Amino acid sequence: MNTIFHTTDNIEKKTILILKILSSEQGPMGSRLLSRYLQDYGVSLSERSVRYYLKLMDERGLTRLIGRQDGRVITEMGLAEISSARVHDKVGFAISRIENLAFRTTFDPEKRKGFLPVNVSFIPKECFKDALDAMAPAFDAGICSGDLVSSAEEGEKLGEIFIPEGKIGFATVCSVAINGVLLKHGIPMDSKFGGILQIRKKTPLRFVELIYYSGSSIDPSEAFIRGKMTSVRRAAEAGEGEILANFREIPATSLSIVEKLVSNLKKVGIKGILSIGETSEPICQIPVDVNKIGIILMGGLNPVACVQEMNIEIENHAMSTVMDYENLINFYELLEKKQ
Repeated sequence: MNTIFHTTDNIEKKTILILKILSSEQGPMGSRLLSRYLQDYGVSLSERSVRYYLKLMDERGLTRLIGRQDGRVITEMGLAEISSARVHDKVGFAISRIENLAFRTTFDPEKRKGFLPVNVSFIPKECFKDALDAMAPAFDAGICSGDLVSSAEEGEKLGEIFIPEGKIGFATVCSVAINGVLLKHGIPMDSKFGGILQIRKKTPLRFVELIYYSGSSIDPSEAFIRGKMTSVRRAAEAGEGEILANFREIPATSLSIVEKLVSNLKKVGIKGILSIGETSEPICQIPVDVNKIGIILMGGLNPVACVQEMNIEIENHAMSTVMDYENLINFYELLEKKQ
C-alpha cells in the first residue's frame, strides 16, 4: 500500500483548489471528475488521493457527501473558507486559468472542428429576451470576441458548467481562444493584463484602467463589469465609450503566421483582435518589449457588459470552460429564435 505524504501547507493549498472547483459547479462532483479538473491547474492527484482530501474536508464541514455515486458539494462553510483563503494563494489564479484554457483549446479554423474557451453568464429567465436585445449593439459593432454563442436552460450544461434554477446560461467566445489557436501553431502569446479601453471616434485610444493577470485572483473583466465601469453600448452606438479589452504580446518573427491565422479565424466567426502594433512600438499608449508586437484583443464579455449597463443583474464566469465549436451558433440566429 502506498502512503500519502503531504505537508500541512500543501494540504491547505490543494484543499482551497478543490473547494474552488466545487464552487464553480452547480451539482455534486466525485473524485474521478475532480482529479481530472485538478489536472487543468497543473495538480496531479489520483482518485484515491482526492478521496483522502475529501474525507478531511468532510470532517471540517467544508464539503458534504450527497451519495457515493453522486459525490460531494461545497457547504456554506466551504464557501467562507475560499473567501478567507490566504491572499498569496489567490494571486496569479487568472493567468493560470488562461494558460490551462489555452492548452485545452483544440479548435482548427480550417477544419472548423474542436473545442474553444468560453465565458458563461447566468441570466434570469424572465430577463433573457431583454438581455439579448441589450447585447445586439455590441455584436452589430463587432465589440466582441466573435459572433458565436450558445444558451442552455436551468439544469442543463454549457461545457462543464451547470445552469442553476431560475437562470438561462449564455456562453460567449473567450479571447483566450486566440491564445489557444496560436499555441497550437507553436506561437507563444504573453498575456499581460485586462483593462478598460477608451474608444474615441470609433478608434481605440488608450487604456484607462488595467489589472495584471499575474497579480489577480479573478478575471479583470468580471471585476470591471461588477464595478459598472464600462460604457460598451455607447461605444457601439456613438463610437465613444469604454470597453473591455486585453493586452497580449507575440514574438515579432511570428507576425506573418499570426496574420494568416487571424484571417482564418474571422472566416469562422471569431474576430477578437482589435489592433496589432509594430515591432517594439507602443500600442494604445502601452509600451511593448523589445522584438515583441503588442496586440489588443476584444473582451469576450463586452456584449454581456451591455446587459449590466441596462441594470439587468447577471452572474458572470469568465474563462470558465471549453465548448465544441459545433455546439455554438451565430448570435443573430439565437436572437431570432427568441423573438
